[in-house]
Order: sequence, then structure tokens, then C-alpha cells
Amino acid sequence: MKLTAISAATLFLMAACNAPATRNNSADSTASEAPGLSDSLRNEIAAIAARSGGTVGVGIMNLHTRDTLNFQNDPVYPMQSVFKFPIAMAILHQVDEGKMKLEQKIYIDKKWMVPGTWSPLRDAFPDGNVDQTLAQLLEYMVSQSDNIACDLLIDLAGGEAAINDYVHGLGVKQIAIVASEAKMASAWDVQFTNFCAPSAMVQLLDILHKGSALSKTSNDFLWDIMLKTSTGPKRLKGLLPVGTPVAHKTGTSGVRDGVAAATNDAGIIVLPNGQKLAIVVYVMNARSDEATREATIAQIAKAAYDKVAQ
Repeated sequence: MKLTAISAATLFLMAACNAPATRNNSADSTASEAPGLSDSLRNEIAAIAARSGGTVGVGIMNLHTRDTLNFQNDPVYPMQSVFKFPIAMAILHQVDEGKMKLEQKIYIDKKWMVPGTWSPLRDAFPDGNVDQTLAQLLEYMVSQSDNIACDLLIDLAGGEAAINDYVHGLGVKQIAIVASEAKMASAWDVQFTNFCAPSAMVQLLDILHKGSALSKTSNDFLWDIMLKTSTGPKRLKGLLPVGTPVAHKTGTSGVRDGVAAATNDAGIIVLPNGQKLAIVVYVMNARSDEATREATIAQIAKAAYDKVAQ
């Protein structure tokens, strides 16, 4: 569906009005943060962020010790495809409720196979008219970041509002899911209506780790398809020891007038001692090239890994 400039602006204002108040936390430090994690690591993150060419938001939590660090933690960062992680949670919740089944087949009409968007699903079945299981669509959406599978699943879930309400119902408030991939592609500003604070995405990752929102079967399935993520190999995983398990979801915008709105990665790193580190890095409105933006994420992930794995 095409949005006019007026409707895109209206959507942005509606999302902003429903969002929590933002905080101007260039070096946000809260009582819940552990000094051992936040002091030296914060300085290192600040130095890396200064070279990024954009605005960098970071959320980190050792999911075993609960040590936490937030850097520039305003809920204004556009998620882009990172939002496919909470969409998958909402779909799997409906599976747990018996409204859907992972093995059920979904008929995909040719009308869904639109050009000009990232879709391994469309590349495999350009003429549509194919059945795919719900599990296959979820894997396309999460592991391969497929945009058409994403919009199909949003439709199956009952729309963006239903997904947004589900996530807020988990207690995660500094997040808004109001626009599909097609809507985001219709106008540049629409992507900013799907926003999330780094700490809020860490909160969702913590819920995944705890297994407190979904059944064990659904939680294990989501963990597995996030481990299989093939996009963004030079981001969170880029500088980690080869073979380090990382369950993650990337997000990437286009570039307009030399500015990349979003270069993101959010996930859970499995440490050598078996502990897990949730980490979210958003690089927003950057004028640097893709290599620099991805290196920013990789360097922050490596700094955090080295800090907690030592």
C-alpha cells in the first residue's frame, strides 16, 4: 500500500504521541548498571561511536549476572528488520494459543511476490501460487530477513497493532511496531515509526533467554532460527572468535543523500563459559560507508565480549 507524504507524517506523529518520553542519555547510567561492566567499557563504546559517522545506541546485559550497560538509550532508533524478532514472538504466541500450527501450510498468491524488495522467498518462487508451512515462513523472515514473508506474517498475526499490543503486554514499552515492510518502503520517514530503545530490545532478548513468554517448543524454535541468521556476518559476529554462537536479528535501511538511517544488530552471544550476553547496537543516520557502520557494531560487540569473557 502506498502512503502519501501526509499519511506518513501522520503515522509518525501518532507513534510519537504513543511513545514513552525520550531521555537524552548520551552517557546514560542507571542504578541497575554494574560498575565493573559500565566504567571502562562505556569509555570504549564512546570512542568507537565517535568514529561511526552517526548516532550509536547500545544496550548490553550479561544474562547470568544481570550486569547491564545502556549507552544513548533513547527510544528513537528505527529498528528496520530487527522488528522481525518481536513479530516472530507474536506469531509463536498465537501458535501456543492454538490459533496456528508450525506445520500448517499457508497458500501464497502471486500478488505477494512484489519486486524491488529483499525476498529469497520470491526469488525461489517468483510466480507465487505456492504453499509454505508457517515454520518455513518464520525461518525466511528471521534467518534470511525476508520482507515478503514478514508482511505475510504480519497479516496472519492480525496486523501491526496486534503485534504491538502483544509486545507491550510483555512489559516492553519503549518500542513501537506500526508499519510493515511495504509501508516502510513507501516513504523514507515511515521507518522511524518502528522504533525501539536499545534497553527495550535487550529486555525482549532477556525474555527469549528466560523462556518466560513462549512454550519451550516455540522458544527453542525461535532460538534456532535466530542462530541460523545469515545476514550481517560482519556485525555482532564480525570480530568474535570463529564458531561463537550468536542468535541475532539484523536491520538495515537504504541510503538517502548519503545518510543510512539504520544499520543494526541485536542478539545473544554465547560466551565460552556458557553464560550469555545480550547486546543491541543501533547505528542511526550515519554518513559513513557500510563497512564503517558494520565495523562499529563488530567493535562494540568484541569490546563487550572481551570484558565479560575475561
